[in-house]
Amino acid sequence: MRNGWTAAAAVAAIMLAWPAGAAGYDPAEKSVAQLQADMAAGRVSAAELVRAYEDRIRRLDRAGPRLQSVIALNPAALAEARALDAERRSKGPRGPLHGIPLLIKDNIETMDAMPTTAGSLALKNNVTHRDAPLVARLRAAGAIILGKTNLSEWANIRSTGSISGWSAVGGLTRNPYVLDRNTCGSSSGSGAAMAASLAAAAVGTETDGSVTCPASINGIVGLKPTVGLISRARIVPISVSQDTAGPMARSVADAAVLLTVMVGSDPADPATAGADAHRTDYVAALRGTSLKGVRLGVFRTGGGADASTDKTFADAVAAMRGAGATVVELPKLKVPDFVGDDELKVLLTELKTGMNLYLATTTAKTRTLADVIAFDRATPRETVLFGQELFEQAQATKGDSAQARIRSRDFARSAIDKALKGNKLDALITPTTSPSWRIDTARGDNAAGESATLPAIAGYPHLSVPMGYVHGLPVGLSFIGTAWTEAKLLAIGNAYELATHMRRAPAFVPSLESLPQNARAFAPIQTIPK
Repeated sequence: MRNGWTAAAAVAAIMLAWPAGAAGYDPAEKSVAQLQADMAAGRVSAAELVRAYEDRIRRLDRAGPRLQSVIALNPAALAEARALDAERRSKGPRGPLHGIPLLIKDNIETMDAMPTTAGSLALKNNVTHRDAPLVARLRAAGAIILGKTNLSEWANIRSTGSISGWSAVGGLTRNPYVLDRNTCGSSSGSGAAMAASLAAAAVGTETDGSVTCPASINGIVGLKPTVGLISRARIVPISVSQDTAGPMARSVADAAVLLTVMVGSDPADPATAGADAHRTDYVAALRGTSLKGVRLGVFRTGGGADASTDKTFADAVAAMRGAGATVVELPKLKVPDFVGDDELKVLLTELKTGMNLYLATTTAKTRTLADVIAFDRATPRETVLFGQELFEQAQATKGDSAQARIRSRDFARSAIDKALKGNKLDALITPTTSPSWRIDTARGDNAAGESATLPAIAGYPHLSVPMGYVHGLPVGLSFIGTAWTEAKLLAIGNAYELATHMRRAPAFVPSLESLPQNARAFAPIQTIPK
């Protein structure tokens, strides 16, 4: 497999051999800690970092492979960087995020001149000049908001026939590993941008799989935290029961840096009432981590992703056992049909309520979900690829979904908690999802083996870490825990990451079929005689 990627590596080398950036500094694959060390040593400034990342975005996102992962750049980023450089010289850094450029998913509000569109033309002028509380926390820690990332439009709640990574505003985000493959969603741009080193780290959001799936498919780390750990205020909503933001990065350590800053109670989001009590230094929790003595349970709820992913997972289990972990094979869990049915009812009911409340606070002309539906019907670009039947179903909902929410949540929490407590486990493990699928206009998405649903319904934390590769396509390893156990999951994930070093930079290959070994295999070994 490694030899088979020689040509791909050559393609990547050509791409990345272009000039490194305005300051001559190459930020590719550098961690937050390395960037901070380089700024402290005077090897680069925050302003030079901004210019270097913007140059990578021009070369890789807007030209070259044309990833289309960044939907907008912050016109104030360079000025903010210069101010933070001056502050560093006069007072020293505020902390590990001082001068670090980040990307924010474009359903999260920022106070600068960038609109918050959720990828929809209905919100293309939605410049609210408000920071979501999580963004305000990142700014206060010295982070620079470099820009906004593309996403599956409306966080992938508009249609069952959607193409993940597509929005009417941002177009289609492409997978940096193999360009004709999907990025998953809905935090598609955040996943692809992190894989391609277009910023130091990013923020995504998840309702069910929208952080962990793109993390897995784009070969990065993604954490969906406990619902209520991070404020959801000023984020375009789907479900008050399941929505949360989460960090996305190239390493567990970088995700921990972001999470440490993002956590906190917020009066505008009642679900966060207990967040301050659970705040901790997640970076400190990583020190001295090891898999020795850790008990993990293999948690399966379906038929698995595919044979190659299952083989990669078996290799990961062997590596964890070799590093000292005890891995317990749990009985496969049968999930009743009502769980999925209840979840959909909850999401559609809460979408209508939440969307109407949110839109009423914006500068958009569409003030209700009904307005958005009418806008889409009148705007051909919005529905050229797929429809909006989920929006229409949500608009038709009446009353609340409390009974469905309680029934499905109780099942999900019980299933996870019983597996953990009954076997004295530190975490549950499973493949995050299948390898990326080819972009398909006719059939839309076709992932398999998705692991996100039960922790999403439960509101429990779910961490995906690079597990390996299937025909060169990344696949992730999921660590799932009970509520408020982010520090434990990050520590275990960090130990696994350090024991295996599975992540590698993307090669921007046009297609798997274009690789020489595959092209040779597709050709006949002899020609038909004349």
